[in-house]
Amino acid sequence: MTGTPRLPLAGEGGSAPGRWEDACLAARLIAADPPACGGAVLRAAPGPVREGWLDILRAAMPPGTPWRRLPPGIGDDALLGGLDLAATLAAGRPVPRAGLLSEANGGIVVVPMAERLPAGTASRLAAALDTGVVSDRPARFGLILLDEGEADEAIAEALADRLAFRLDLGGLGRAGMSARSPEPERADGPAEPDPAGRLCALAEAFGIASLRGPILAARVARLLAGERSIGRAEIVAAGRLVLAPRATRLPAPEDGVPDTGDGPPAEPPEEPPAELTDPAAAQVPDEVVLEAVRAAIPPDLLDQLLSGQARLAGAKAGRVGQMAAARTGRPVGSRRGDPRRERLDLLATLRAAAPWQAVRRREEEARRIVVRRDDLRVRILRQRTETTTVFCVDASGSAALERLAEAKGAVELLLAEAYVRRDRVALVAFRGVGAELILPPTRSLTRAKRGLAGLPGGGGTPLAAGIDAAVAVALGVRRGGSRPAIVLLTDGRANVGRSGEGGRGQAGTEALQAARTLRAAGLSSLVIDTGNRGEEARTVADAMGARYLRLPRADAGQLSAAVRAAL
Repeated sequence: MTGTPRLPLAGEGGSAPGRWEDACLAARLIAADPPACGGAVLRAAPGPVREGWLDILRAAMPPGTPWRRLPPGIGDDALLGGLDLAATLAAGRPVPRAGLLSEANGGIVVVPMAERLPAGTASRLAAALDTGVVSDRPARFGLILLDEGEADEAIAEALADRLAFRLDLGGLGRAGMSARSPEPERADGPAEPDPAGRLCALAEAFGIASLRGPILAARVARLLAGERSIGRAEIVAAGRLVLAPRATRLPAPEDGVPDTGDGPPAEPPEEPPAELTDPAAAQVPDEVVLEAVRAAIPPDLLDQLLSGQARLAGAKAGRVGQMAAARTGRPVGSRRGDPRRERLDLLATLRAAAPWQAVRRREEEARRIVVRRDDLRVRILRQRTETTTVFCVDASGSAALERLAEAKGAVELLLAEAYVRRDRVALVAFRGVGAELILPPTRSLTRAKRGLAGLPGGGGTPLAAGIDAAVAVALGVRRGGSRPAIVLLTDGRANVGRSGEGGRGQAGTEALQAARTLRAAGLSSLVIDTGNRGEEARTVADAMGARYLRLPRADAGQLSAAVRAAL
């Protein structure tokens, strides 16, 4: 990478660059070294803006560079490579077939509707980006994830984290696509003594936990500098392009942003001796760099950061992608199809080919079984999606003993309903200063009743900890292929925060934050109010996006119907 010519920095010597200028600069960087940059998440609706950016990227790449588009529902054989089944059967020997990722070596893979990408396909793409090898073939490529910006679906964070750029061109029209010539190159400035340390400090200031952020920013800075040493301008540009869209918080004043208070200016500290200077001091991001990166944070993200509600990108595939990726279930027949996308039914294939063997052997003078593409049959699978109900029970002192007994009775009723459906259940209880998993996901009704009967009551109400624990269990269930639903039984009167300290104000705020996190994760939920007033629990239910039911008015039929509706 060090031998590449220096790329002009958009906006050098002029005003701050716009979204389109930064997107064009990112396209040139990806074209210069696709594997080093990883690629980009492009958030834009289908139309001339998105296609215009893709055209710029393709035009910036050398002629003949591979360019592949990932078809929806692609199978592992087509993606990773394997045996060409039809050619293997025709030739009587193994005939390998390269996958799409190997064919894209050195080029670009474009993924339409990436927010609906199945979780399995996303993990295979991430592994290929990490290793650069697929089925013993080189597969070093750049990945362009096209996100159409659906509000209820998000690209898997594990995949987006491996890509340098996150470009948001939503709402940008043709007028915003006016090309601007790069500013003349500036004279060389002083070299940055520790660019990696500076970028790591910058990432820390903006709350970026993943190390991939500063690593990718360092690669981008190297590409921007070309054969020159990395200077402040490259640090600012890399921070603007790579780190700003990843920000989860704004820098605190001690991170380098000056205090704007009205007090008298503090006297400058004495200059320490050179031999006592802390080497880490050079890694503190200065005001200019921090403000440049802060200015590049997208307005909607900045509003969320200022309100403390950064957007949670779900590490899950879209619901459509999960259904499309399913390849398990009970076989109920076979049909003609492509075994590269679905499971081959070998017996049905041989039965389809058998009546034609006499004719085919005369035509081909072969003694073996002759199987042609039209004979291939795939299995028809009927799926049953397993459901896991995570019961989150308030066992605190605010739930009086008789109310806790009623809640236990309601949970036992719902457990019996889940047992009849052959679904799994899990039990989380919160009281005192935290929450605990009383019962991991199980189908054993006896174990569930035993865990419920031994549930003690009393203590504070750490509602946020209870919701957090239920979400953690539900996300683990979803990663395992089951469909989770959370049933929360509480009066909603939180008085213990996540830290274990008392205080209704902070505890209530944290409980609502946890409820919004549950909603952002796309989890189905039901809140059963065990209190007498109902205001607090209804507020929590609204934040969760959950169905709400008052226990005093809930009989067995209502409870069962409410749970079925939540599932």
